[in-house]
Amino acid sequence: MNRSLSAGLDRIAARYAAKPHVSEFGFAVTQPSTGFEWSHGDPDRPFFVASITKLYTVAIVMRLRRQGALSLDTPAAAILGHDTMRGLNVHGGRNHGSVITVRELLTQTSGIPDYFEQRRPDGGTFLDDMLRADAAWSFEELIGMARAMPSGFPPSAPGRAQYCDTNYQLVGRIIEVVTGDTFARALDAHVLTPLGLHDTWLFTPDTLDRYDEVSPILNGRERVRTPRTIASFPPDGAVVSTPADQLRFLRAFIGGRLFPAEYLAEMTAHWNPVFSRLTPIDYGIGVMRLRLPRWQSPLSPIPAMIGHSGAFGNVLYHVPEYDLYVSGTVNQLRPRSLPHVVLARLVARFGRHAGGRGHT
Repeated sequence: MNRSLSAGLDRIAARYAAKPHVSEFGFAVTQPSTGFEWSHGDPDRPFFVASITKLYTVAIVMRLRRQGALSLDTPAAAILGHDTMRGLNVHGGRNHGSVITVRELLTQTSGIPDYFEQRRPDGGTFLDDMLRADAAWSFEELIGMARAMPSGFPPSAPGRAQYCDTNYQLVGRIIEVVTGDTFARALDAHVLTPLGLHDTWLFTPDTLDRYDEVSPILNGRERVRTPRTIASFPPDGAVVSTPADQLRFLRAFIGGRLFPAEYLAEMTAHWNPVFSRLTPIDYGIGVMRLRLPRWQSPLSPIPAMIGHSGAFGNVLYHVPEYDLYVSGTVNQLRPRSLPHVVLARLVARFGRHAGGRGHT
């Protein structure tokens, strides 16, 4: 019965919420086919969703595509100008920046270096700098960082992909050029207002004073305070939301309320690994697929999930086999795997209840 399932989920959540390096644990689950809902922590507590922001960004692109305002196979340079794209992918002695398409940006197959976590020639990363000191960065400065790094492969090289925040900085600017408006207003017009997501908003330089309204982020035992930096990457990591609003957004994203259902089929038809072989995450068109290895849940195999993760300890995934939607955060940068471990335990619990179909 549902009471038994809820009790099992509560036990899992309580165990992880009590860990000293977890900051304001918040998870929520819904299974529309059975009406089952569960949460632990405050489902209305706002948190920084980090790279889950990319789902919102790709949703805007797909809506603009439906309107005929852009095509996925349009070169980004045709929208942003050749100067913006020049030098962003130099490989084999050729400058490939001018031919990179919107699709290649969304699928992480552009070959453009990642300004956020890719190591610079001096061995450091933007993430390292961010954790040392808070600073504001412009679009041009972030793109300049990527331009100064080596590219690992030409655009759409067979079997090659790299998770890259620079791609989504560029997509955000494409949205601004196409709509003639700011990314914040495009987000509101295309996603937040249509879905009534009243507890979701974009953290920008204009909302720095709201930083303390949001769940604090930890890096190990240290509290992260980087309002100006987070406000510097609106399209790739600056959305603030709640577990409850995240579930509403993901259900709309998957269910065809934001863009045609056939777009989602295309977005999830082909996957590329974007991290090391030890990280079980692949990328489609703006969407992650998480396939957890059997050893993480030997008694209850976990089916594939689609959605996105965030570096601040966040997950937002749909489990099609169980008709399950899960949103959660531990608000912790390290270890990066922690929210996925919690996610795996919760989903496995469904797997042990009549195949996850809610007949509990």
